[in-house]
Amino acid sequence: MAFSGNLINLLFGRPLATSEERAEHIGPIAGIPIFGLDALSSAAYGPEAALTLLIPLGLLGVRHIVPVSVAIVILLTIVYFSYRQTIDAYPHGGGSYTVASQNLGEGAGLLAAAALMIDYTLTAAVGIASGVGALISAVPSLQPHTLGLCLGVLAILTLVNMRGVHDTGVVFMIPTYLFTGTLLIVILIGAWHAFSSGGHPHPVTTLPAIPPATAAVSLWLLLKVFSSGCTAMTGVEAVSNGVMAFRDDTRKNAKITLTIIIALLAILLLGIALLCRAYGIAATNPDGPGYESVLSMLTRAVMGHGWFYYVTIASVLLVLALSANTAFADFPRLTRAIALDNFMPHIFLLRGRRLLYSWGIYVLVFLTGSLLTIFGGVTDRLIPLFAIGAFMAFTLSQAGMVRHWKRQGNAPVRTFVNGLGAVATGITTLVVLVAKFVEGAWITALLIVLMIAFMRAVKRHYTRVSRATALFRPIVPAEVTEPIVVVPIDRWSRITEKALSFALSMSNDIRCLHVQIADDPDDICKVWEEKIAAPLREAGKCVPKLEILRSPYRYVIQPVVEYVLAVERESTYHKVCVLVPELVVRHWWENLLHNRRADLLKVLLLVRGNRRIIVINIPWYLDK
Repeated sequence: MAFSGNLINLLFGRPLATSEERAEHIGPIAGIPIFGLDALSSAAYGPEAALTLLIPLGLLGVRHIVPVSVAIVILLTIVYFSYRQTIDAYPHGGGSYTVASQNLGEGAGLLAAAALMIDYTLTAAVGIASGVGALISAVPSLQPHTLGLCLGVLAILTLVNMRGVHDTGVVFMIPTYLFTGTLLIVILIGAWHAFSSGGHPHPVTTLPAIPPATAAVSLWLLLKVFSSGCTAMTGVEAVSNGVMAFRDDTRKNAKITLTIIIALLAILLLGIALLCRAYGIAATNPDGPGYESVLSMLTRAVMGHGWFYYVTIASVLLVLALSANTAFADFPRLTRAIALDNFMPHIFLLRGRRLLYSWGIYVLVFLTGSLLTIFGGVTDRLIPLFAIGAFMAFTLSQAGMVRHWKRQGNAPVRTFVNGLGAVATGITTLVVLVAKFVEGAWITALLIVLMIAFMRAVKRHYTRVSRATALFRPIVPAEVTEPIVVVPIDRWSRITEKALSFALSMSNDIRCLHVQIADDPDDICKVWEEKIAAPLREAGKCVPKLEILRSPYRYVIQPVVEYVLAVERESTYHKVCVLVPELVVRHWWENLLHNRRADLLKVLLLVRGNRRIIVINIPWYLDK
């Protein structure tokens, strides 16, 4: 036991007391990898997703990546200022669900909740799949093991996140800052080369030739490019949802973290777009021979194919695989907030040994693993489902903030900022939904509808339970009576003695129930007077009544259940207490050597019983 306890502490960390929660709070430095990993890593696949759709335009497509990226950064900036205001207004965590439900009503809140839960699950699945996909593009021999690698990364992420917020930030700090640091160096040096060469830098290594154009520019194509590029904005809400994870001043630290994340993401998106145009870098067909990622081509064009290239690509692969961590940070907080309003099972309110809402992590792992298994761990199959939930949540959150500021009054500037955010993200939501609907966005829309139906069903259940158990009158003295105690027994033993002794301490109306199925040398009837009735009578104690039930077809459990139900129907106020004696063995395999009638009896009594039937387990432990 000591060894297993030490192993658990080594893997997951020692248990934390509630009083130690303050030590788990983080600052901006640790907050960036915890809440910003998804947003920052999207710089590795957002521009490439947009450039892939521009392949049919040839060189003209490369030139269009800059205005598309500028539009995305403008939208990102609007969302940034909107969420800064959300952090100010909701210092205890102002995710889309909280803001929408408090300001727009239950329906809007549930829509935001469903969209966000699906988005976080897809964020985890896409992040892991894209990281493994990048690894396979570097080492093609690993392709047959795609799903296994994805599930392995998922297991590692789960293990790290189960150690708590503080330890997770420390673990992910190095890969996050290595990723942003190497890409910033590539962008700065590439920008210098472009500036010093008059906008026409020469790549250090040869780049693939851009194929000729096979299509003309159209508004529909540009809208699809924009919608694909907007996948770079997923995860932006994470900070506002996790404000309480920061140390005091929580709002200040949360806004600093959000500012750094958005600034870095904007620099990366614009820098990659401008350098792709300057160096003439176009995306290659992900399904074709000779595929190479945009970041790989950009890095070797600027820095060559030396050690820095390998360090950069390694950091990209690592961060892509770990970018699912943002979902691990926010999904449990989201499910907790929903559960507080009775729209999710209350199990999501429970905190684990490391002060985490562990069941949120368990469910996220299950859903992510299921998605990866269904889609084979292939990023391209998951991307069409992506980003819709995030932008739907953005829109509802900003619309809710507009309502919030109107209620506050005297905040026209804040109202305008959030209103602009709501309009911008609302239009983007429609664009993304229409552009990706046939490709798979319909699945996300259907899942959102099903999730809302599920949450409403959970709420109805808790409402019904609350109404059924509510009591406004005082206790009724007439109902305070000794219970009728029923003790099923088979033979005289230590187990029977323990159950009977407990029954005698509870009531004077005790009924020992014996089901007789055949001639048995250990039949309780043969020793009843000598072993039980006579000693109790001599001591002046109550003598239990022995009830014999004959079972010609050898049924044991059913006659006991029927007897208990009959006793309950005959009584008026009395509760019927069923004591179930049970042998408890030390090893799991020893259970196979004994019948488990006690377990079945308890289940049937719980299923078929009612409010006046009480089941009490009487364990007798088998010592060494």
